[in-house]
Amino acid sequence: MGDVAVIVPTLRRPDSLERALRSLFRQTGVADRVAEIVVVDNDPLGSAAALTEALRAFSPWALIYRHAPTPGVATARNAGLSATDAPLIAFLDDDEAAAPGWLSALLKAQAETGADAVFGPITGRAPDAEPWLRSWLERFFGREGPERTGLIAEPYGCGNSLMLRATALPGSAPFNVAADQAGGEDDALFAALAARGGRFGWAADARVEEFAPAHRATLKYALARAFAYGQGPSQTAAAARNWPGVARWMLIGAGQTVVWGAAAAVLTVAARPGRVEMYDRAARGLGKVLWTRGFEPHFYGARELARLDAA
Repeated sequence: MGDVAVIVPTLRRPDSLERALRSLFRQTGVADRVAEIVVVDNDPLGSAAALTEALRAFSPWALIYRHAPTPGVATARNAGLSATDAPLIAFLDDDEAAAPGWLSALLKAQAETGADAVFGPITGRAPDAEPWLRSWLERFFGREGPERTGLIAEPYGCGNSLMLRATALPGSAPFNVAADQAGGEDDALFAALAARGGRFGWAADARVEEFAPAHRATLKYALARAFAYGQGPSQTAAAARNWPGVARWMLIGAGQTVVWGAAAAVLTVAARPGRVEMYDRAARGLGKVLWTRGFEPHFYGARELARLDAA
């Protein structure tokens, strides 16, 4: 019996979901390790059921379908966990495609480091982006880390990760559903893990590709995400009631907003391509300042469903 389950949350992305699942079916070196692949359908209409059933015959392992009809990123992840008893949990997002040695590399890195949560690199793809934005967007949606596998000081996001369930994912619903609409459920999870003395690892060879859909491959969307990423440190400090830490992050953010905002203005006037990097940095700085409820951009759950319904 395998000891690892791969959870793939999805919301009305049939083509992306099929690409993600077929990349999992091609995994090498893990034939006796995988217990199941869990597809979590976060669409109230259950639109992924037919595709999952059609692909079941191609899966080397059990392919489980779990319907989570209340849209929300944390709700979907918790639903995936409820569908498996595996002690090791890997997450692959439905807009990602894993290299054949992806899961094997994550498992090897976890065994070598003893980390509670292990992350791997992501190559961003933005085929629908405007040409002047494509290179930056692919870096934005990508993720790079150390050249070698080992322990790291800071965690990354859930996409492309492997976690020890007992230590990193305690309880029946470890992801806070208050983050269903805005995201950041993984930031809170990993902050709590770090507070308990948990360790993070990096798997240098566990690479996936992430394909930004057309509606995300835009400057507006990416800067909203950058703003939300900037909110993370301030929100984490606030959740821990570390008010001096909140003040520190707000001060840092104010400085970043002024410095990088000014640089962005100069480069915009000069029509320099590098201005987009300054936009990014300024947005992250502003997020550290405007971190309170009411300023959180919503990317998931009801907002994404409304966008899909309107399309």
